[in-house]
Amino acid sequence: MEKFRNKIVLVTGSCGTVGAELVRQLVEGGAAGIVCLDNNETELFFQMDQYHTTGRVRCHLADVRDVEALKLRMQAVDVVLHAAALKHVGLCEDSPNQAVRTNIEGTQNVIDAALANGVGRVIFTSSDKAVNPTNVMGTSKLMSERLMTAASESNRNASTVFASTRFGNVLGSRGSVVPLFRRQIASGGPVTLTDRAMTRFIMTLEEAAALVLDSVWLATGGEVMVTKMPVARIADIATVMRDALSDGREIEITEIGAKPGEKMYEELMNDEEVRRTWEYGNFFLILSAFADSGSDAYAHLKERSQPDRPYNSAHESPMTVGEVADYFTARGLLE
Repeated sequence: MEKFRNKIVLVTGSCGTVGAELVRQLVEGGAAGIVCLDNNETELFFQMDQYHTTGRVRCHLADVRDVEALKLRMQAVDVVLHAAALKHVGLCEDSPNQAVRTNIEGTQNVIDAALANGVGRVIFTSSDKAVNPTNVMGTSKLMSERLMTAASESNRNASTVFASTRFGNVLGSRGSVVPLFRRQIASGGPVTLTDRAMTRFIMTLEEAAALVLDSVWLATGGEVMVTKMPVARIADIATVMRDALSDGREIEITEIGAKPGEKMYEELMNDEEVRRTWEYGNFFLILSAFADSGSDAYAHLKERSQPDRPYNSAHESPMTVGEVADYFTARGLLE
């Protein structure tokens, strides 16, 4: 966080789950200034009220669909964290044109506004669903990643660094299984699973945001940075939460079948990407297909190892039920 102390950071989607946590960590970490953009008037008002005494947070109503609003608010900004998106798989399936306008066109607008203002670094927060996508939301996230990579390749004379960071299931985020299971347990059940064999990469909101902030300074341009995450069975998460929160009540866990576009597993890196990927601390760094890995820009990767398989929750050893319980307990997810 020391590197943010003299930086002005703009967060799109600042009132969303990840965006709000990014803002919180930037405030606590001492960033010189934080510019919050969101189209949710009510939540933005509360965010403004929450941080007004810091003197370092400015909140503005803006939609990523409006490139002129983005250009206005990016003036004198050093770093952009692009977290605004339509993220619910089912709703994007129902209204794909809206997903295109926000997730794809909105990302291009962020790129154009950043170039117009000479922003130093732009990081796009992507999703596991961008890997071999089976739904509209994932497809739009993949296209956004490609736009970021293309911006890096097409604007080599510009000073702006464009990159993406890709992570999996954020526990406790809106629409994730943790708040859903919590509500179902509180109401007496049943706890509903789409499939007992389903696996997911998991990470807490605090961990996900911290890794996004770390990735800002790793990027040299065009990479997709994949966070390393533990794997859990959704059935084990349901069991752990039920046993901890049921107060001795008999609560059934039932299967309801997979939703449209839903995968049995999560992928954070596919077969094609393995050959241009290097391990670097808590990340896999996936270089652009056009990148020259032997160039000086990637000298920091020369002594690093490369993975030998795709990063897929079906291929990684899942935590045991006991390990899931310990993980949830240590992070306060069973309180």
